[in-house]
Amino acid sequence: MTRFLTGAAALALTAGAAAADYQLTILHTNDFHARFEPISKYDGPCAAEDNTAGECFGGSARLMTAITEARARSNNSILVDGGDQFQGTLFYSYYKGALAAEMMNKMGYDAMTVGNHEFDDGPEVLKGFIDTIDFPILMSNADVSAEQLLADSLPKSVVIERGGEKLGLIGLTPQDTDELASPGENVTFSDPVAAVQGEVDKLTAEGVNKIIVLSHSGYAVDQRVAAETTGVDVIVGGHTNTLLSNTNDRAEGPYPTMVGDVAIVQAYAYGKFLGELNVTFDDEGKVTEATGEPLIMDAAVTEDEGTVARISEAAAPLEEIRNKVVAEATDAIEGNRDVCRKQECSMGNLVSDAMLARVRDQGIDVAISNSGGLRASIDAGEVTMGEVLTVLPFQNTLSTFQVTGETLKAALENGVSQIEEGAGRFPQVAGMTFAFDASAEPGSRISDVTVGGEPLDPAKTYGVVSNNYVRNGGDGYEMFKTAMNPYDFGPDLADVTAEYLAENGPYTPYTDGRITAK
Repeated sequence: MTRFLTGAAALALTAGAAAADYQLTILHTNDFHARFEPISKYDGPCAAEDNTAGECFGGSARLMTAITEARARSNNSILVDGGDQFQGTLFYSYYKGALAAEMMNKMGYDAMTVGNHEFDDGPEVLKGFIDTIDFPILMSNADVSAEQLLADSLPKSVVIERGGEKLGLIGLTPQDTDELASPGENVTFSDPVAAVQGEVDKLTAEGVNKIIVLSHSGYAVDQRVAAETTGVDVIVGGHTNTLLSNTNDRAEGPYPTMVGDVAIVQAYAYGKFLGELNVTFDDEGKVTEATGEPLIMDAAVTEDEGTVARISEAAAPLEEIRNKVVAEATDAIEGNRDVCRKQECSMGNLVSDAMLARVRDQGIDVAISNSGGLRASIDAGEVTMGEVLTVLPFQNTLSTFQVTGETLKAALENGVSQIEEGAGRFPQVAGMTFAFDASAEPGSRISDVTVGGEPLDPAKTYGVVSNNYVRNGGDGYEMFKTAMNPYDFGPDLADVTAEYLAENGPYTPYTDGRITAK
């Protein structure tokens, strides 16, 4: 770990500051998801002419400028990331982690934590990323000792030096990453509270009294970690794409959210904001003040010209695929996670309908899609393949299989079991309807299930189509791993959806009450 202990000369505070309060600016991002180019208000692709007109957000070139300007406002800063740089656009499909590593190195990140999507392509791609970055990537609540590729590459914590003071940084990843991604059987995950406390105790014993957790575990878990541990000062979050703000009326909480003396921050997702938290510590390492606000990366932030040129160069091989117009939509197709992870949404209906239409003649009765697989909305007008791939970036294939009605209901119960957390397992469906009561205990929330207009028969065998991720137990759908007659090697889900859009164009998005809340 000592190789990451940097010299403090360039960022040293003025003479005599050692006896004064210590001030630190924490710049942070999370859930970037390969949005190297500017995004639209729907978090999807934004056309060049719209960017010129000032209607786009984010992109690496704006972040580069904003980071430079924020550093100039502070004589003592760090730049960290809350995980999930991987997955989300054609850039990741084509370059895997290489372009993310290049951009993060260029921006000068000091550390990041492992997000669940960093495991999407297994330990191999993560290892390649680790070998390329100039900073540590951390994960405290996992045992990687049995995974040869990662055993010596993923420290639980690290100590860096800024302004003559040591800062302890600890990483966290979701405890259910084995359900959310593909870490392999050699990596096991554990409770975040115990893991963080263990690292805090170790760092404290080394004389480090300023401790920052980089947590890709979600806003609720971050609050639990803050409440149930001692010695943590700041938690930089991710995973739930939570906007914390003191000025934005869409914020889910204040920036920072204070739990005791612990300051919790998160900056939405997709590079749309750069978090800027200014923290003051006393001589004992206690936080005496924590103020700030996520900075929106809108047209007021000038794009760094060198970064624009580099991203344009990287985009060249993707253009032919991305710009192909595959369909037309009469209205915007709603794929926002805040909607699709708690209720029926038009993107969920589109994708589920497309899946079922493709395989209905194979004796398939119903389709189930995990809302976590829907990554963006699509606006009205021409629909390009690039937009479809932004919605469905995971290269999942159609999976067909058979289960009993009892198992099907168990799957729906799993789907609504974490609705309070906005979990991606929430089910979008076709060929069936159901109701749920979110106030009931998990496991007893589902009712009024019908298939093909008939009440669900627990003893009957039904044909199901989903994606290969869900069929193999992803997002908690363990009951599908032992399904009858599984076939996981159907066509790519993005291709199926694009073809369905074309066949039903111009496509009019809709909801029809197939999912109801009680």
